[in-house]
Parts: sequence; C-alpha cells; structure tokens
Amino acid sequence: MLPDGLLVLERGWLSSNNILFLEGEQAALIDSGYVTHATQTVALLEHALDGRRLTRLLNTHSHSDHIGGNAAISEAFDCQVIVPQGIDATIAEWDEEALLLSPLGQSAARFRHDATINAGDELELGGLNWRAIAVPGHDMDALAFHNPERRLLISGDALWRNGFGVVFSELLGHPEDAGGLKAARETLDVLARLPIDVVIPGHGAPFIEVEDAFARAYQRLASFEQDVELLARHALKVILVFALLERRQLPRVDLPAFLANLSFCQSVNARYLNHSNERLAQWLARDLITVGALKDVDGVLLAV
Repeated sequence: MLPDGLLVLERGWLSSNNILFLEGEQAALIDSGYVTHATQTVALLEHALDGRRLTRLLNTHSHSDHIGGNAAISEAFDCQVIVPQGIDATIAEWDEEALLLSPLGQSAARFRHDATINAGDELELGGLNWRAIAVPGHDMDALAFHNPERRLLISGDALWRNGFGVVFSELLGHPEDAGGLKAARETLDVLARLPIDVVIPGHGAPFIEVEDAFARAYQRLASFEQDVELLARHALKVILVFALLERRQLPRVDLPAFLANLSFCQSVNARYLNHSNERLAQWLARDLITVGALKDVDGVLLAV
C-alpha cells in the first residue's frame, strides 16, 4: 500500500503518527508525537533509521501531540526542524496560549525551528515529490502533503478514517469571528478533489477507503454545522480523554477542580453549556464511561 522507503510508525491518540522517509543514507520525518513519549520516539527512530542520518523534521501543525518530540529529536539527531509558515512566530515566542498548551492543560518541550514551509511549496521526501496544501479547520495554519504520482495524502488531523481533529478554531474567540467549521468544509472540498488512493492520517493506520472516509467526515461536519453545541461537547470530551491518557488516572472527586483550571473548558462551558464545574464533571465522566472511553475504578478515572 505504501512505497518502499516510506514507513509509518503508528502511535496512538496521545502521540501522533511518525512518518519516516528513507532517502539513501539519510532520512526525513513528519511529526514527532507527544512530549511524554519523546524518549520512546527517539528509540523507535533509532531502530527504524538503522544507521541513516535524520536530516529533516517537518510538522503538519503545532498541536502538542505533533510537536512534543521536536526538542528531543532535534537534540538526538541534530536535524533541521521545519514548521508551517503561519506558526513560526508563535513557535519562536513560545506562546503557550496560542499553541493551546496552557488552555488545554497540555505540555510540550520548547524547541528552535530552522525553516518554514508554506502552502504551495514543493519538496522531495523519500524520493517522491510532495506539495504542501493548506488544510485549515482543526488548526488554521495546518498543512497536508500530497504526492499525485502515487496518489498519496499525508493528512495530519484534517482527515482521519472516521472524521477529523476537533475544530478548536470554531470555539475560540468571539462567536462572530468563528470560522473554523467553514474552513474545515473548504479543506475537505480541496482534499476531495485530489487524486488519492491512500491516506496517511495523523492518528490511526493508513487507509484506502478514501471515499468512505470523506463521506464520514462530511457527515460529522454537517452535524457540527447544524448544532455547534455538539462540537463544544465533543471538544470537552476529547480534552478530558487526552488528559487521562497523559496522566493515567485522576480521582473523580478532583475532576471539577481540574476542569476549572483549563481556560478553554471554562470558556466553552460558559458559552455553550453554562454548567457548574461539578455538573460539567458529572456529565463528562458519565458520558465517557458510558461509551467506554473512561472507566471508574474505586472512584479513580482511568483512560481505556
């Protein structure tokens, strides 16, 4: 399904996939995972590189599960770090608010980037020519990478087998300025017009069920467009599950205070739900336990 020299190190939901391109005695990488997995990421890369020199690390976007290993990889392999042009100043200033680190209660190790890449740029990875494509929505500065000859798409979080990443930009700032859902639809329209046989997503295995994936993504997007509160509830659930994947466990009694410390949760709750932190915690825990995303073991919440 994938050409020789292109390896996908499929991770999980805490760390994004690592996409490795073998280029003779050298190699390049897209996305680096979450910071708490950085040591594991470096070890996985050392094994996969098998003596090759990693020269470039590119990021699809700036969320913590895609850039968290940048610092460790840069230090371990002395490679060039390349980020989307729209986030270079935010990275350089290490604005944790704009990077959605502090608002979501997430972490990343600060790193230095060496260059930027912009939509429309072309580059060679693994002996194939790729074009960078703007895919705003989940992240307004995100990029995907497309190879038309082999009909391959590296989609980041713009398209998964069953949806796409949370459209945070729709929920941030003033409602009149929201444009994330509109951007996400435009992104799907752009990607759907491309010749694609295989999608390599930011999370989950590469897949060939491209038409079905687009149908599912459009269906999910339409439900959010019809009722943005669904998106708000979905975002809060995703944030809590992510937090539990990182922390492993959280006493259920501490959940209201945990949510109170996350500015994104407080903003979304105030705008769309207007629950007390206790009621918000009760609803989140109940719903996530019901769908099997969390479990309660003697009053302690655990990610499943």
